[in-house]
Amino acid sequence: MAVAVDDALASAGHRRPGSVHAGLIWTLVRTDFKARYHGTLGGFVWALLKPMSMFVVLMGVFSFLFASRPTYKLNLIVGLFLWDFFAEGTKSGLTSLAAKGYLLTKARVPSWILVVTSISNAVITLGVFSMVITIFLVATGHPPTATALVAFGAYCLAMLAIVIGFSLAASVLFLRYRDLNQVWEVVLQAGFFIAPIIYPLEILPERFHFYLYIWPPTPVIEFTRAALVAAVMPTVRGHVYLAADATFCLLVGIIIFRWLSPRAAEYI
Repeated sequence: MAVAVDDALASAGHRRPGSVHAGLIWTLVRTDFKARYHGTLGGFVWALLKPMSMFVVLMGVFSFLFASRPTYKLNLIVGLFLWDFFAEGTKSGLTSLAAKGYLLTKARVPSWILVVTSISNAVITLGVFSMVITIFLVATGHPPTATALVAFGAYCLAMLAIVIGFSLAASVLFLRYRDLNQVWEVVLQAGFFIAPIIYPLEILPERFHFYLYIWPPTPVIEFTRAALVAAVMPTVRGHVYLAADATFCLLVGIIIFRWLSPRAAEYI
C-alpha cells in the first residue's frame, strides 16, 4: 500500500491540489479494497456474508417470537446491514490515522483524507446492499416508490455523516488514548441491543423511545424501515431531528479533528 501511495504522490507534483487529492483518494480506496480481500477465495462476498450469517442465526432464534409480524425478516435484514455499516465504518475510522500514520511522517498528505477513505470498504458494502434490497423488494411484489428511494439515499448520507464525524474525532483521540478502541468495542456490543435491530421498537413503552433515538443508528434504521418496508414516510419533525443529529456529529468531529490533528504526527 505504501508503494502505491508513494507513486501517486510522486506523480502529483505538477498537478493542481484538487486533482492531487482526487488521485490520492482513489489510490487509497482502491488499495484498501485490494488489501482487504487479497488472497481470499470469496473476495468481496465475505463482506456480505457477515450480516447474512447473523441474519440466519437471529431469524432462527427470534422469528418465533415475532411470527405475527410478516415484515419482520425484511426489517431484520435492513437493520443488520445498516448496523454493520455503522460498526465497521466507525471501527475503521477510529484506527485510521494510527494504521496509516507512516504517510503523515514521510509525505505531506492531508490527514483527513486518510480518515475518510478508511471507511470506503464499508461504504461499498452498503452500496451493494442498497441495490440488493431494492431488487429483492421489487421481486417480492413490494417495489419501493421513488420518494422512498430518495429518502433511503438521504438516510444513508445521514449515517455516512455520523460515521465520518465520529471517525474524524476518534482517530485523533485514539493517537493519545490507545484504550479508546477497546472502549468503543464495548459500546458497540451494548449499542447493538440499544438499537431496535432484532426487536420492533413498538414493543417498548413509548416513554423509552426518546432515549433509544439518542443513539445515532436508531433513527436511520427506523426511518429506512418505514420508507422501504412499510411504505410510510416519517414525519417532518423526525427528518429535521435526523438532519440535526447528523450535522451535529459531523461538525463536532470536524472541530475536534482540526483542533488536534496538527500535532497528530507527534503521537505516531
